[in-house]
Amino acid sequence: MKVGLTGGIASGKSVVGEMFVALGAHLVQADRIAHQLMLPGQPVYDEVVRHFGSAMLNSDGTVNRAKLAEAAFGKSPTAAASRIEELNRIVHPAVIRRQEEWMEETRRQDPGSVAIVEAALILEAGAAKGFDRLIVVTCSDEQRIARFAARQKLDFEAARKEVARRMAAQLPDAEKIKAADFVIDNSGSLDRTREQVCEVWKKLCSVAITKL
Repeated sequence: MKVGLTGGIASGKSVVGEMFVALGAHLVQADRIAHQLMLPGQPVYDEVVRHFGSAMLNSDGTVNRAKLAEAAFGKSPTAAASRIEELNRIVHPAVIRRQEEWMEETRRQDPGSVAIVEAALILEAGAAKGFDRLIVVTCSDEQRIARFAARQKLDFEAARKEVARRMAAQLPDAEKIKAADFVIDNSGSLDRTREQVCEVWKKLCSVAITKL
């Protein structure tokens, strides 16, 4: 069974993904795939440098992801649109191909398993049709900002502005939820989130068995 795991920035997708892995799921993160595709020598790397310039590189020639994010998202939601779309056109097709290869390899090695792809932009990239089920992780706006602030070591106000800027390049949670088969609300305690994950896991396993 092919499952997409998505949600807005700092919603807790990775935490939820780890909970599914603990229950027996296979999981790959789109962000890690993108990181591998941006290594020197990869076609995606060459395209990123061609479009965004060598100023995006570290001294060792690797992509400075913080600089690239700043260049892509811009200083305002309006300015961000064209450049983030430009970056997505370079990265998304290659990431989606790699995800599909990984899911097919997982199917061959472990028929009847649940293979989860964790990715922030499944719907935005038009990749939802490649999954049997879609899980959306949500949380409150205040928690999202607080988590992002802690992760990036920013004060709350700076984190609020950055979250707003990045969320402008994503579908609102309400739209993601409409497309979801399952919604996990990560606004409460980890125990409550884990309870929801276990409930969804049981349903995924029951469907995976019927697909054998």
